[in-house]
Amino acid sequence: MGAEREAPGTSNTISGGQQENVVMAREISGPVTFTTAGRRVPAYLQDPLRWPLAGDWGALEAGARRARPDHSGDAVPPYVPRDRDPLIRTRLKRAADEGGMVLVVGNSTAGKTRTCFEALRAQLPEYRVVAPTAGPDLMTAVEVIDRTGIRCVVWLDDLERYLGSEGMDPGLLAELVRLRIPVLATMRYQQFDVFAAPEDAYEAGTEPARSAISGARVLRQLDAVELDRVWSPDELERAGKADDDRIADALAHHGPYGIAEYLAAGPALFQEWHRAARPGGHPRAAALIAAAVDLARTGLRPPYPLNLLTDAHEPYLAAAGGPLLRPESLDKALKWATRRRHGVTSLLVPTQDPNAWDVFDYLTDHTHAPVPDATWHTALRNTTDTDDLAIIGFHAHYVAPGIAEASYRRAVDAGHVGAMVNLGALLAGAGHKDEAERFYRRAADTGHTDAMNNLALLLDDVGRTDEAEDFLRRAVGTGHAEAMNNLGVLLLKAGHTDEAELMFRRSADTGHLGGVSNLGALLEDLGHADEAEVLLRPAANAGYVHAAIVLGALLVRAGRTDEAEHFYRQAADTGHSESMFNLGVLLVRAGCTDEAEHFYRQAADTGHVGAMINLGALLSELGRIDEAECVFRQAAAIGNPGATNSLGVLLHRTGRIDEAERCFRQAADAGDTGAMNNLAVLLVELHHADEAESYFRQAVDGGYPDAVFNLGALLHKAGRTDEAMVFFRQAIEAGSPHVMFNLGVLLRNAGQADAAEVSFRKAVEAGHPGTGPEDSSY
Repeated sequence: MGAEREAPGTSNTISGGQQENVVMAREISGPVTFTTAGRRVPAYLQDPLRWPLAGDWGALEAGARRARPDHSGDAVPPYVPRDRDPLIRTRLKRAADEGGMVLVVGNSTAGKTRTCFEALRAQLPEYRVVAPTAGPDLMTAVEVIDRTGIRCVVWLDDLERYLGSEGMDPGLLAELVRLRIPVLATMRYQQFDVFAAPEDAYEAGTEPARSAISGARVLRQLDAVELDRVWSPDELERAGKADDDRIADALAHHGPYGIAEYLAAGPALFQEWHRAARPGGHPRAAALIAAAVDLARTGLRPPYPLNLLTDAHEPYLAAAGGPLLRPESLDKALKWATRRRHGVTSLLVPTQDPNAWDVFDYLTDHTHAPVPDATWHTALRNTTDTDDLAIIGFHAHYVAPGIAEASYRRAVDAGHVGAMVNLGALLAGAGHKDEAERFYRRAADTGHTDAMNNLALLLDDVGRTDEAEDFLRRAVGTGHAEAMNNLGVLLLKAGHTDEAELMFRRSADTGHLGGVSNLGALLEDLGHADEAEVLLRPAANAGYVHAAIVLGALLVRAGRTDEAEHFYRQAADTGHSESMFNLGVLLVRAGCTDEAEHFYRQAADTGHVGAMINLGALLSELGRIDEAECVFRQAAAIGNPGATNSLGVLLHRTGRIDEAERCFRQAADAGDTGAMNNLAVLLVELHHADEAESYFRQAVDGGYPDAVFNLGALLHKAGRTDEAMVFFRQAIEAGSPHVMFNLGVLLRNAGQADAAEVSFRKAVEAGHPGTGPEDSSY
């Protein structure tokens, strides 16, 4: 039967408001499935009025960990207020008014879920709570909330499960803000560090091999609240006032562990697992648990079927001793591994599938041994899910690049865009830039802004700057903060300072710390040191290494060396070799030679040639000639001409003239102007004036200031006074105090007292102590 076309602009209305799609019929036989935006709405999401009210929700339903049950069987102890409660609750209330996400991060069993649950009950008890499963259900839930207008909070315990192309991305986060929907999320530090990849590699000018999962951009927009695993004195005092035997026991025995950690039995279970891997223990069970732990660390998502664990555990059992351990049967091993301990949890955790298991995540977070190759291959063999493949690749990216490439390629074959980006990063890092470019382009063609950004960096690295700029501008047009910063770097290199500053400011305005640091450095170069310092201090105090480095240099130039030392130490503590070197320079100036030597050595151990040269010079000044020579030779062996020149100076001072000459010639032939000058001085001593003049002139042409005076002195001694005075005047104009003083000595010795006095006065005015003469040669 035909139906009349609905008139434009009309809509169906039913009780409760206007709806876009309504089914109207006298009678419906059979089930009805609702869809939204082309997707099926799961039954649990279809009626928001059936979602629990926050005030009536249970802590265990929310995902809080069980504790040992009390005498009544209650597995949820009284809540002990945490120091972070006021901050979390204030942010949650603001999110309810304005939309957006509140994220709490911390170690496994730090109490994140319970703390968020109590904040939700306290602040938004009348809100409905929706806790969607991972994947597209999150977006579906948001659309349902939008269509129905129900006041609701989205609960995302273990946020990493929702980050991905079909889950939480910057676009969905922006939509939540627009709709004023609050989101309350938790995340373990280990997962947070995986997704929120550091930007320091980019700041050093290298190709960033960072996560292409859109969740990385979500995390960069959030100011996460950190919940400490170990409780503060105030929290312990509040715990002491709780009327609960379990909390009292935790207070008495928690030792180095946090109270929540102890209540959740994390340390006890971890130790029990490791004790089981011994003869007479439960070695097969320990191997099953080890296999599950490492499968989780590969990124393969649970649950893990029993046949998978059975297959994966054999290498662990063999490595522990195999038959010599007299391993128990598989049934006994599984029974032991899945038995609940302390009334809290088990080592292998049951799932909805009775033949598949998860693993207690405390074990995963506290295991740091490398994942065996066999386990990586097992993970790959046991998934066809493209998201799993992309995540396995990400976990293997740095520690098992062969596995990562195989995993990415399978995901790419299935069309996974994030895997294209990460495969491009992996290939670029291995030097396969042509193939990396192809994958970046494929991802960029889909509109993936991280791909545009990475492709631009690759193109710039191979000299295709115009193409690089084009892709960066495309990414900037979408609001990509890192691309703004990178475009600023590109423009600055091209001399477009004003536009570079604009890009850095736009990036900094988003909170991108790379943009903050680069803007601060540029402003300092432009003479706006005060504004630069205001920008850089918060970023440096927040632990951003590049900001600390730039701020340290700014403070040195301002003469505030004590403050500069603080920020250089901060950067040096992260292993930044240039900061170790700079810190060594400051400490030498302050007379702290022992500590300076320590930092020079640390930097030298990373291959920092400047630190090697300065360390050699310091050791030489301290009279430790053999050690100094060893360090200089090490640096010279790398092929650094400055180090070869320094070795020549040391050899000359210890009377090894022939060796010194060879070093000076080698360094001079490599273009070192200091070596040219020093070789010329040595040739003067050896009475080879003509060759000395040639090297002095090369050093002068290369801009070496001492060579100007030395050449003048050589010409003056040869009676070529007019020529000599040209270089003397040039030396005076250069303003070097010791050059002007030495010129005074030379003029005085030549009987030109008046001219000598003028030169001495200028030297003193420029900061020379007024005693000497000095040797300007070495």
